[in-house]
Amino acid sequence: MSKSENIIKEYLDYRNKIGNRIELYRVVTKRFETLSALYPGSHIDISPSLVIPKVIYIDNFNGAIKFFKNIDLIKDYIVENKEYEEQCDIAFIGQDYNKELDIEPVDLIISQYAGFVGQATKRYLKAGGILLCNDSHGDATLSYFDDDFEFVGVIVNNRIIDTNLENYFTMPKSKDIDLIKVKEKMKGPKYVSSVENYLFRKIK
Repeated sequence: MSKSENIIKEYLDYRNKIGNRIELYRVVTKRFETLSALYPGSHIDISPSLVIPKVIYIDNFNGAIKFFKNIDLIKDYIVENKEYEEQCDIAFIGQDYNKELDIEPVDLIISQYAGFVGQATKRYLKAGGILLCNDSHGDATLSYFDDDFEFVGVIVNNRIIDTNLENYFTMPKSKDIDLIKVKEKMKGPKYVSSVENYLFRKIK
């Protein structure tokens, strides 16, 4: 097996392990006309580059750093399989996403099981840009109570739903949400209604 084949097999094996998120990224990209994205804590999930022309991946995990050392081979794969006409622009930053980044603002930030991504990197999101996140570590909860964001939708079975959103982020018996506990435990509360992915628009 060639080096290129090994790299792609590593990605495909990882994709099979976490679930193929390509349709998730495709749905968001089509709805919001996304041309650029930032993916902190990406590990080796390069699926966004198949549907988004410019993606910056950030991860300080050694496995991700080693994988992206073959970025030319990765780009070759993306160019062969991408779903857009624009040129593919892919970059990797091997550091903690909480540290300062020298990048231009993007249309989309992707947060998937990687901590408080929205809070740490929102300054790199354009006004009007979209944060796609889940609440496994409480990222969606913190975004919901963040005045910089507006809650605009959820994704269910790879469909964006933007109505009846008041059903989300509501605790049983109308209990209050303890944000301090969320930050300490890095875990989203158990709400009356919850989904895997939430959408927020940056409003300032």
